[in-house]
Amino acid sequence: MRIGLISDVHANHDALDVVLRALDRLKIDYLASLGDVVGYGAEPNVCCERVRAAVDVAVLGNHDAAVCGRMDYSYYRAAAREALDWHAGRLSDVNMEWLRSLPYIHRMGDVAFSHGSPLALEEFEYIFVREQMDDVIEAAERMSRVTFIGHSHLCKCFAFDRNDAEEVLNTRFELEPNKKYIITAGSVGQPRDYDPRACFGVYDSERGAFEYHRLPYNIEGAARKIFDVGLSVAFGKRLYLGV
Repeated sequence: MRIGLISDVHANHDALDVVLRALDRLKIDYLASLGDVVGYGAEPNVCCERVRAAVDVAVLGNHDAAVCGRMDYSYYRAAAREALDWHAGRLSDVNMEWLRSLPYIHRMGDVAFSHGSPLALEEFEYIFVREQMDDVIEAAERMSRVTFIGHSHLCKCFAFDRNDAEEVLNTRFELEPNKKYIITAGSVGQPRDYDPRACFGVYDSERGAFEYHRLPYNIEGAARKIFDVGLSVAFGKRLYLGV
């Protein structure tokens, strides 16, 4: 089975449209959304609608949880809070109910999908440096063969067992049979690894192989929409830099 993985769309429909078209051309068998369809960007409704129609499973992200009332976001930075408030006031009832219905984690055989760490689902903890893998190593025996996450907007992969973990630096690789994996799928709508292109992943479960895909999209158009609706200018500018 070829599994497509999208995450952190953040209401960027220009990026999402390019990614969904590419996934259609790749003829994947199953599509998973790893959270944060909303937040930051200018088109939350159309992004929710496109993701709802396209995916086989979606899990809850922290921005999704904030917008639909499932978490407190009073401690977020002012600009992020303003964007979440703006989204909450504009999402359709159908899209709001969809966000409220999303699970924190979904498991399918030896594969799991969550937004942040699968060990702290409601806290949305990050995993993007080796030190953040310590709890995962301790829980290695009960972890899925591979867990796909989002949240950091980075392309980060860790191979681990009950003794240690190491970062996998390749953008295309095969899973070792005696290791388990935490793989961050990157971000469709707001990459933060200094590559502004939209990012998504594809996992071939039969081959045990994973690959990142990067695609250019109309960044100027996506940023202009953010400026036009009055959200923080920084959210538009960062799209050009991939930060």
